Amino acid sequence: MAYAAGVDVGSTQTKAIIINEEGKIVARALIDTGANVTVAAQNAYDKALNEAGIEEREVEYVIGTGYGRYKVTFGNKQVTEISCHGRGAVHMFPNTRTVLDMGGQDSKAIRVNPRGEILDFCMNDKCAAGTGRFLGAAAAALQIPLSELGPISLKSEKPVRISTTCTVFAESEILSWLGKGKKVEDILWGVHQSIASRSIGLLRRVGIQPEITFTGGVAKNIGMIKALEEKLGCKINVSDDSHFMGALGAALFALDHIFDKRKPVGKEEG
Repeated sequence: MAYAAGVDVGSTQTKAIIINEEGKIVARALIDTGANVTVAAQNAYDKALNEAGIEEREVEYVIGTGYGRYKVTFGNKQVTEISCHGRGAVHMFPNTRTVLDMGGQDSKAIRVNPRGEILDFCMNDKCAAGTGRFLGAAAAALQIPLSELGPISLKSEKPVRISTTCTVFAESEILSWLGKGKKVEDILWGVHQSIASRSIGLLRRVGIQPEITFTGGVAKNIGMIKALEEKLGCKINVSDDSHFMGALGAALFALDHIFDKRKPVGKEEG
């Protein structure tokens, strides 16, 4: 049995996935990226190998992706996270035609074909207002753990409108609403709605086609899922492995390389 691996080095977290020849996930690992990106990539990969109970030599091909993909020094190749998220999303949800990937530092809207190939994409890498960083600013201002933002926001009955589109000024606006006596849940729902609105604008630039799949670390936030679904007017696909989607796509591309190497040289298809 041969194995393929994908390592997604993100700005805040590094993920590794190992799959077998059938494309089944046999191990996954997640660690904080930290200051040393090269070490984070290696540690995530080692952790996945340990979980799979296999040795490094049993993995035939490794692909690095994410902003730190070139720091995956043990990898055979690098592929952009846009391609990897598209491929991973279609593998997990075959009817996916639009992907929203929301990470710590940027968000991406991706339109794909039935094979997971990229038809169009756009990203908001110049502004963090529609990303996990905006949620991080809210968590810091309210002194609430990031993981609790979504559940608390769902308790809102009278959401406030967050007018700022800049993460730098988000904290001051949030504190201003607190000073006016607004409830924490109402402020947080306003934050989620603000991010959702910016994300919908991003999706419209590539053309929204069902089904829509939500990937990235922010897809673990139940409040963000609800805010997006309300504004889109439809359900969206969210996998339990949403934050591993880039690594999964990279592993699937790696598996392609393994199969390509096994094809008889000079044999024509068809």
